[in-house]
Amino acid sequence: MAQSVRTTRMLRALLPPWAHERIGSAPAQPSYVADDGFPAEMSVNWSGRHPELRVLFDSLGHDAALPAESGSRRLQGVREVFTPRAGRPSPAPLWHSIAWRPPSTVVHKTYFGLYPWPHAQREAAVAEAMARLGMAEAWDATRRRVETVEGAREIEFFAVDLADEAEARVKIYYRNHGAGLAEVDRVASVALRHDADDARAAYRILAGDREDAGEAALSCLAFRSGADRAAESTTYLRLPDLASGDEEAVERTAALLHREGVDPGRFRLLTAALAPEPLSTTNILELVSYRTAGRRGDVTTYFRFPVYDRSLTPVDLD
Repeated sequence: MAQSVRTTRMLRALLPPWAHERIGSAPAQPSYVADDGFPAEMSVNWSGRHPELRVLFDSLGHDAALPAESGSRRLQGVREVFTPRAGRPSPAPLWHSIAWRPPSTVVHKTYFGLYPWPHAQREAAVAEAMARLGMAEAWDATRRRVETVEGAREIEFFAVDLADEAEARVKIYYRNHGAGLAEVDRVASVALRHDADDARAAYRILAGDREDAGEAALSCLAFRSGADRAAESTTYLRLPDLASGDEEAVERTAALLHREGVDPGRFRLLTAALAPEPLSTTNILELVSYRTAGRRGDVTTYFRFPVYDRSLTPVDLD
């Protein structure tokens, strides 16, 4: 209970000023985080002895009050790259997340949303940021490999772990368009540590009898210091498109967790507790991600809640 109180206080302190405003019936400033414009999501990673709880939120133009100890030299070194001072058309939307896996300390991450910019600006910003981080060669080697994979995709986010340890990651996210499961696996296989057989089996459990990866599947390539290209990859599948609803999405995800050696009981209980209505009528389980980087059960479930009455018009990424 004491830890729960401390975590709640920390979250309230970290959230930007919008957290203290009344939600209302429509978002005052719609966010790209969720279809209805709500600026936050919750996720849980199920690997390890204890699940890791994460909260991601859009700063909506505010500076988040990150603790001094989370201030990373990496972030300070690249932040200007994503602003008009570096020739960008507008400041990149800034998202933050906090992740906590007991008994470890809280981990902080920052995401720069590149989706409002023309593609050439996104690519230029990523190249400059990776050069500043000393990862230009690794990025070039990775980008060239990604470009050999057929299909349409675009860079959507650039993210950094707010830590200066050697294990801290820099992550680049691609949004895939009309991709098949084989295609997203070929993107993931660009990384040094990727088990294609395991990944394909996981994707098939989540996708059911479909060969496609569903609407706007995401591919994340994670870079670590000293690696000559992306070290790891994570693939995100959008369950509301691949499954008929939360009932089916939960069953498929539970099957994947069981295959990975994770008891799905806690996942089932959590989803049932979060759903505002019976699972037969909801779609709160938005994304499920899978990574093959040397540990079993590296599955993350992403929950987005029906805060507003309707979805907003999708952002036109063209």
